[in-house]
Amino acid sequence: MAKDATKRIDLALQGGGSHGALTWGVLDRLLEDERLEIDGISGTSAGAMNAVVLADGLHKGGRNGARDALHAFWKAVSDAARFSPIQRTPWDRLMGNDGLDNSPSYLFFESLTQLIAPAKLNPMAINPLRDLVLELVDFERVNACRKVKVFVTATNVRTGQARIFRQPELTVDTVMASACLPFMFAPVEIDGEAYWDGGYSGNPALYPLVDDQGCRDLVVVQINPLVRQKLPESARDILNRINEVTFNSSLIKELRSIQLLHRLIEAEGLELESYRAMRLHLIHAEHDIETLSASSKMNAEWDFLCRLHAQGRAWADRWLDDNFAALGEHSSFDLDAVFPDTFRPISSTDTST
Repeated sequence: MAKDATKRIDLALQGGGSHGALTWGVLDRLLEDERLEIDGISGTSAGAMNAVVLADGLHKGGRNGARDALHAFWKAVSDAARFSPIQRTPWDRLMGNDGLDNSPSYLFFESLTQLIAPAKLNPMAINPLRDLVLELVDFERVNACRKVKVFVTATNVRTGQARIFRQPELTVDTVMASACLPFMFAPVEIDGEAYWDGGYSGNPALYPLVDDQGCRDLVVVQINPLVRQKLPESARDILNRINEVTFNSSLIKELRSIQLLHRLIEAEGLELESYRAMRLHLIHAEHDIETLSASSKMNAEWDFLCRLHAQGRAWADRWLDDNFAALGEHSSFDLDAVFPDTFRPISSTDTST
């Protein structure tokens, strides 16, 4: 295919623990399609890990290098998890339950993290995932990569504000800060400031991609459900739903802001062509997401990750079939349908009463 026939996209990747393997599947399918060129990626937590692994592999070996790097990363995550004391019970394995809600070790660890601060629970700051990322990702290559821009979001503990890390300042610490869950790990200190998981302030942050006018097609890969039809009943389900709402709130606010900006441009006839041309797209499958339990985010068994990868590929495949033609032309994600209650401004030229 001719170079001028490719379509450029930005990607916004959510965090979600092991559910990030869904995003791995999406990326694997998108990288496979030579009609697409990934211009920029904004990632949080697992989304940030996917982003830096992709950039490293892309810089080293192009599309196939990125696909191989993502496969190697998730396989290494699974291999490392085999030695974790937090595992599914034999009964859950037999019944095909991917969650850890019945695992005594998971329940004990969950209770412990609610009672003891991470700095006291883990005074040596042992984090096998950090060691794994440091071993597998060459951050010199990530920062040198000119094929894709990478933005990583973390939350400043003191101010509560998002901080966006980008090339050439990306390190293992910026990625681990983006994935630092407060009840599990002590804050990651960078430049004298402490950081927690980026999901609290941007899951993922869209504005670095919106501000980057080099590409106007923004694709959100959503792996956390906005809607759950079944109301939570148990205390654990309530807490999990609160976390989902909290981690989705920043994304919802940014999407509403984009919707309002579009409406203002339309109502006022503002000459903001760069924003007028911005096109939004969404890759997800609400039913698939809703059936995954929150505790399965801690399940890193290879069979489970491979199933999530296959689901993610299927999402991307369907999305490409349905929406490839929309890229470069118009949004395929209807914000007005999702947020029908957003205030619609009255044009200053509207004289009707």
